[in-house]
Amino acid sequence: MKLKDKVSIITGAAQGIGLACAQEFAREGAKVVLADVNHGTGEEAAKQIRSDGGEAVFVRCDVSKKDQVEGLVRETVAHFGWIDVVVNNAGVNHSANFFDITEEDWDWVISVDLKGAFLLTQAAARVMVEKKTHGAVINFSSVMAVMALADQVPYCAAKGGVNQMTKAMALALSDYGIRVNAIGPGPVMTDLMKRVVNNKEKEAELLARMPLGRIAECREIATVAVFLASDDSSFFTGQCLYPDGGRMIQAFSRKQEK
Repeated sequence: MKLKDKVSIITGAAQGIGLACAQEFAREGAKVVLADVNHGTGEEAAKQIRSDGGEAVFVRCDVSKKDQVEGLVRETVAHFGWIDVVVNNAGVNHSANFFDITEEDWDWVISVDLKGAFLLTQAAARVMVEKKTHGAVINFSSVMAVMALADQVPYCAAKGGVNQMTKAMALALSDYGIRVNAIGPGPVMTDLMKRVVNNKEKEAELLARMPLGRIAECREIATVAVFLASDDSSFFTGQCLYPDGGRMIQAFSRKQEK
């Protein structure tokens, strides 16, 4: 087991990529703390992991709120004693015409996607330093940190910030033996994506931009998180890995066969 007894906090863990990370970490022997704003779904996810033989607890947390983040860290230490891994997966998006984006829209996306990752990393890293734990932090970025969409200005800004913050935090924490890396997925088959591909025209448009010709499953992204949390990535820090099916290397849509 690659993560045996590693105490791991995973945010946004009630569904999608976060849930897949929690499940995969548990399979690899980690003690998992699932954090999410969705209490019912999060509790059920933790219960399912326990029924499958893993160790997991759920803590409700809005990562944009410092007091809740600090409470999450306290509950983790109270339950498991220390922290080895943080997965900053919680994220939101807002699509709108540039001129229709409000200050509230901007603040919401930045506070969850960027500020939340900072708050949790800072709080958890203090525990890692105190306990002399050589920990690992994994921030969730996106291909949209490098690419861009006209109707997703706050999201692109937040994920670009995550990339640069990852590098800065890696430098800030290197003397303490804490590694900080990021994952920048391309399209992934989350619940939201399932609704998108129900529209065959939109699905065809999306796949035309995917060299591998398909959308990733959540578990494929979770295995990258396992790699970055484990000793297999012991010489990685300040990096962003892009499991994107080739999305970022393709300039134009592929020609569709007749």
